[in-house]
Amino acid sequence: MDSTFVKYAFAALTALAISTTAASAVEQTCRFIPAKADREACYKRQEEELAAKRKPAAPVGESKTLETLRQMRQDDDAVYRSINNICRGC
Repeated sequence: MDSTFVKYAFAALTALAISTTAASAVEQTCRFIPAKADREACYKRQEEELAAKRKPAAPVGESKTLETLRQMRQDDDAVYRSINNICRGC
């Protein structure tokens, strides 16, 4: 194998290992909170953060996509009306 490939692969794997370790460390901090109420609050915050990350931002994108489709349909209708008056095969 090429040594540059090995260097890049090693760097990528190292970055991946560090990023996954940091994410798992954040999740495990709630486990070590001695007070039950505080620990439950910590778990609830983590759950809300995960739900917020998973929540799609589709309504904004859908409205833009829908508006684009409407505009395309209006443009198509205008073209079809203008083509309708052209003699085909006279």
